[in-house]
Amino acid sequence: MMLMVTIGYVLSYLIPTKQKSVSFVINSTPAFFLAQSGVEYAVRYATDQGWTTPASLLGLNALGPQNLGRGNFTITYDSGLNTLTSVGEIPNASQRRIAVSNFTSFLAKQLILDPASPSPCWVVTNKRVRFYIKNVGSSDIILTAFTATWTQTQSTTLRKIFMGGIQRYSGTYQKDGARENLDSNQTITPAQTIQIEIEWQHARVTGNIVINFYSTTGERYTFNLNPTSGC
Repeated sequence: MMLMVTIGYVLSYLIPTKQKSVSFVINSTPAFFLAQSGVEYAVRYATDQGWTTPASLLGLNALGPQNLGRGNFTITYDSGLNTLTSVGEIPNASQRRIAVSNFTSFLAKQLILDPASPSPCWVVTNKRVRFYIKNVGSSDIILTAFTATWTQTQSTTLRKIFMGGIQRYSGTYQKDGARENLDSNQTITPAQTIQIEIEWQHARVTGNIVINFYSTTGERYTFNLNPTSGC
């Protein structure tokens, strides 16, 4: 009788313990995938924003928790260590953490406004804006299309785009229009900087200008321009 009571006590103790451990495994796996999703989200978000330097990537810390499925992920970036940390969490169940060292290397294939070149400025009676972009990646980037938006005081159209001194587009692109192909592609090699000039029909474009260029592999490169002076 004593042996049977002892066995019953041990079984009654082990069964709920086993149930708790199974619950941990069940929730730990989706928490890990949430953390992985956070890393992928950070890469895509930084890419869309054009953030490639440790200073600019600090903007990731302002995003806060992102809900996904039954849980959420939170991403933080340490500019001193150049490390991204993503924490996936199933509330009240499980939490997993992934740390990515040398995070900027995952953003290598990028076009940015060249910091060593003049800032965006107006040329030719304020109808054309000039700026410089640089490929800070390790492979060629081939631009094939664009979209654009701007502030205007009267209706106008984007008429021409010059890249590296060569006219790559001629047409009548309307503000906030659909993606439009360039007349010819522009290849930018690693470490290369090229001059871009965009011309409008009228000199009535004011305030911020946003230009998106698209590559053959589907990436979008966004440039927020705010030209305030002449070249």
